Amino acid sequence: MNFAETFKLAFASIWSHKLRSFLTLLGMIFAVAAFMLVLSVLQGFSAYVDEKLAGIGSNSFTIRRFSFDDFKDTDTIAAAQRRNKELTFEEVEFIRERAQLIDKIGVKALPNSREIKRGGETLRDVRIDGTEPVIAEIEKLDIAQGRYFTTSENNNKMRVCYVGMDIANKLFPQGGALGGEITIQGIPYKIIGIQTAKGTVFGQPQDNFVQFPINTYGANFGGLRGSRGIYFVASSKSDKLFNDAVEEARMLMRIKRKIPFGEKDNFGILTPDAISKLISGITGPVATVILIVPTIALVVGAIVIMNIMLVAVTERTKEIGIRKSLGARQADILRQFLFESGTLALFGGILGLIIAEILAFIVTVVVQIPTKIPIWAIFLAIGVSGGIGIVAGLFPAWKAARLDPIEALRHE
Repeated sequence: MNFAETFKLAFASIWSHKLRSFLTLLGMIFAVAAFMLVLSVLQGFSAYVDEKLAGIGSNSFTIRRFSFDDFKDTDTIAAAQRRNKELTFEEVEFIRERAQLIDKIGVKALPNSREIKRGGETLRDVRIDGTEPVIAEIEKLDIAQGRYFTTSENNNKMRVCYVGMDIANKLFPQGGALGGEITIQGIPYKIIGIQTAKGTVFGQPQDNFVQFPINTYGANFGGLRGSRGIYFVASSKSDKLFNDAVEEARMLMRIKRKIPFGEKDNFGILTPDAISKLISGITGPVATVILIVPTIALVVGAIVIMNIMLVAVTERTKEIGIRKSLGARQADILRQFLFESGTLALFGGILGLIIAEILAFIVTVVVQIPTKIPIWAIFLAIGVSGGIGIVAGLFPAWKAARLDPIEALRHE
C-alpha cells in the first residue's frame, strides 16, 4: 500500500467521525495556539527592544548616577544613594576634553510631567525633559518637521521646544504646529521641531513629549537636580572601539571623582548589551514558566489522541481482520494507524497556528503589544504537533498490527 492510499484511508477515517475528531483535537489546538501566542509576544517584544537599541545605536551608552546593580534590594539602594553623587557638567566637560575614543557626548536631564496648554486646550501628564543639541546626532532622532536645538539657543536659555507628533496633532488640529506656541506654567515656548510619529508600545505613547534646551529646562523648571538630575549620553568612534570607549569613560569618571584603586564605581554605565541582558534576565524565567503550561497541554492532547486511537482499534478490529485476510501486512496496518494519528494531530497544530495568528493580531491592535511569529516557529509547531501525533499513535498502531486475523474476524 503506497503513501497516497495510506493517507486517503487515514483521512477517510478521520472524516467519518468529524465531531469525535474535532473534540479529540481541542487539546492540541488550544495547546499549540497558547504556545504560539506566548512565543509571538516574547518574540515581538525582543524584536522591539532590538529595534530600539539599534535606533539608539549599537555604539552608544549612557553614564548615570546609578547602575542596575544599585537596585538589588533596599539596602543596596540606600547605600548607593549615600555613595553616588549626582553627575555634573564639569564631569562631562572633563570627559569631552580628554576622551580619545568617544565620538560625541551630550547631557540629558531626567524627565518630569507637566500640563501643556494652547488656548483653551490642555494636555495633562505630558513628559518634559531637557537635552544638549548634540543629543540629536547621538540618538539619531527622526525629525519630521523643523529642526533640533542649536548651541546658541541652549546657551541663551531660549524658550524653544521640540515636540512629539501627538502634541502637534492635539494642540494644532488644523495644522501649523511648527512655529506655533505652547504654554507651560504660564510661560510660552515656540515649537521649532516635530518628531516623526512612533505610535504606542505596550500602551505607552511614544509621541507625547516636549523637549527643551537643557539650560532652558533647568532655568524654568526648578534646576537640574534630584528628579531633574542630569546624565550623559555618549557614542564611540566605531563599533569596534565601543568597549574601549566605555572603559575610557569609566576611567575618566574615576579620575575626576578621585576614586581609589579597587574601590567600587560611584556611578553607573549602561550599554545596549547590558540592557538586553537585563531584559533577558527578567523575561527568560517568566517565559519558561508561561511556556510550561501549553507544553503540559500538548502532553494531555497526546494522551487524548492515544486514547481515541485505542478506541478506534477496538471499533475496527473486524476491519483489520478482513484486511489481513486479504493480504495486508503488519507494516501496512501499522502505517495506516500512525498516519491517522499523525494527520489528526497535524490538523490540530495547523488550526492552533491559525488561531494564534488571529489572537496575536488582536493583541497587537487592542493591547498594542508587538507580536511576531517567526517562520521557524511555524514549521516547528507543525512538525512537533505531527510528531506528537505519531508518538501517541505508536502503541495503538502496534496493537492493531499485532492482532490475529482469525480472532479479529470473530470480533463483534
